[in-house]
Amino acid sequence: MKKFPRTFSHIGLSVPDIDQAVSFYSEVMGWYLIMKPTEIIEDKDTAIGQMCIDVLGTGWESFKIAHMSTGDKIGIELFAFKKNERPKEFDYWKTGTFHFCVQDPDIEGLVKKIVEHGGKQRMPIREYYPDEKPYKMVYVEDPFGVIFEIYTHSYELTYSQGAY
Repeated sequence: MKKFPRTFSHIGLSVPDIDQAVSFYSEVMGWYLIMKPTEIIEDKDTAIGQMCIDVLGTGWESFKIAHMSTGDKIGIELFAFKKNERPKEFDYWKTGTFHFCVQDPDIEGLVKKIVEHGGKQRMPIREYYPDEKPYKMVYVEDPFGVIFEIYTHSYELTYSQGAY
């Protein structure tokens, strides 16, 4: 099998309220809705119901899902489960998805908008290479407890010249 880099398709985020999440991500991030919020029912007689039973097991009864897309066509799947719990802490040491990252040259403006819409700035905006390159980054949190990062420049530009 030939090796080649795979492209990124989508990421799934668990949120407590599907409509609030669609609103936040469309208004703040500019992502657009490609499939409106839909209820999925635990039903082995439907294709989507069986797929979800395969992944989640049984006993979840139903949940809501919506599909959004970023400006570069990366999918964002939003899930609202009935027994959704906001994380009490940021358990960075646990195996799993740590965060995702978006890119915006106006990092200050995006952080301000996130905070104005109920999110949090988790750290000061920092420069990767002070006095050398204008690359900045920051970690933020959406109103639902999902932590993500913002870069001013592409991943390739930020890391292409080696170590910090």
